[in-house]
Amino acid sequence: MNVLVVGGAGYIGSHCVRQLVAAGHRPVVLDNLVFGHRSAVGEGIPFYNCDLGDPEAVAPILRDEKIELVMHFAAFAFVGESVTEPRKYYENNFVATLRLLETMLDNGVKKFVFSSTCATYGEPETLPIVETLPQAPINPYGQTKLDVENCLKAFAHAYGLSFAAFRYFNAAGAAEDGTIGEDHQPETHLIPLVIDAATGRRENIKIFGTDYDTPDGTCLRDYVHVDDLSRAHIAVFEKLETPGAGHFYNLGTGRPNSVREIIDAVEAVTGLKVPVVEDERRAGDPPALYADSSKAQNELGWEIKFTEVKDIIETAWRWHQANPEGFAD
Repeated sequence: MNVLVVGGAGYIGSHCVRQLVAAGHRPVVLDNLVFGHRSAVGEGIPFYNCDLGDPEAVAPILRDEKIELVMHFAAFAFVGESVTEPRKYYENNFVATLRLLETMLDNGVKKFVFSSTCATYGEPETLPIVETLPQAPINPYGQTKLDVENCLKAFAHAYGLSFAAFRYFNAAGAAEDGTIGEDHQPETHLIPLVIDAATGRRENIKIFGTDYDTPDGTCLRDYVHVDDLSRAHIAVFEKLETPGAGHFYNLGTGRPNSVREIIDAVEAVTGLKVPVVEDERRAGDPPALYADSSKAQNELGWEIKFTEVKDIIETAWRWHQANPEGFAD
């Protein structure tokens, strides 16, 4: 299948491109390189540097590359920034996505896989989080993702768009061969931040809150390997053969780890000491967030290969050792 991967030079997108190739599909990458890296895209894969919300640029790609399905990973995803700069998030995450969907429909492309987020649930009343829980985002980032989900449901009903929306928990890790991995500027994900503290690239790692109602007093989160995420996106393709089909899936391991457990695992993997500073709680940090992903496992045959966070961290460490400065570009 010819698949347009929007945001395919980014962290999750670039890993999904590799999984598409391994599964026998033909990926085509669209990325404006605001956060993506050109060198994360393998040789021989068609690459277009443009914005997803530009119909004049996107329409010829859909036609010339004979695109059959679009995968969308190109959102802005800094929660704090979404609060201080909501206009930026509504413009890119919602308005530009709407333009992309319109361009797809105008060119006869009606299969769509969307990178959503567990942030659409806000602060859930029960755990683990299942897909049927109420969605009540507490920040503009989560709200823009939910707005797209609602748009997809309306487009499926009105225009026969077939879609799957995957609600991620904490994507982590790197390709097993260490050739592509996580390189964000600024970096906000815990595992690479802890690795940077271990290697001296940052002064320390802060633990925000040590008095939560959790086994060790620190927040619990669900870390899922980026390649496991990617495989789920491809496993859903058969579900999109029915016009107007709409599917929602959580993607996580269901096995949460605390901040202290992440720090301990990084020390065990690297053999280095992590300097830690304990700080006050951050506003809006729930004590625990973790997924029930049984729906994806049962309906898609999705298997979680990386079930232990230490194995995830080992892949991240391999990437950091081989690429201490990240991607060359």
